[in-house]
Amino acid sequence: MNRIAVKPFSATITLGLELGYKNTEIEKSEVIAFIQEFQDGLITKKSIYLSAAVTECTIVMRGRVEPHLKLSFINYPKFKLKRKTLKIEIEQLALALMLKFEQNRVVIEYLDETIMLEQNSYIDPRITS
Repeated sequence: MNRIAVKPFSATITLGLELGYKNTEIEKSEVIAFIQEFQDGLITKKSIYLSAAVTECTIVMRGRVEPHLKLSFINYPKFKLKRKTLKIEIEQLALALMLKFEQNRVVIEYLDETIMLEQNSYIDPRITS
């Protein structure tokens, strides 16, 4: 029996399941397929194994009730990485997801900071009106 320990690391990307502000639903299976393509690229090009736990949730903000996915990451001891490497690759995935699924902003929560990636300052009128 091997016991392998690493320092705690946690990151969560929250991704909306509406394409842009177009009222078009994004299927969970599409997001998972995209994540798998991204993972394959990381493994092939950099020998980085980045597993994700995918959980459905709902974000409620005033006039918006939108289904989201939470993508959770840890420093998996079998394929442990430096904290800096994990953050770089997780942020690259968040950016790729943003572009692919036309998200204006995406939030990444780490143990030590919360980051919002934002394409522009536009806010959905269903929140502001």
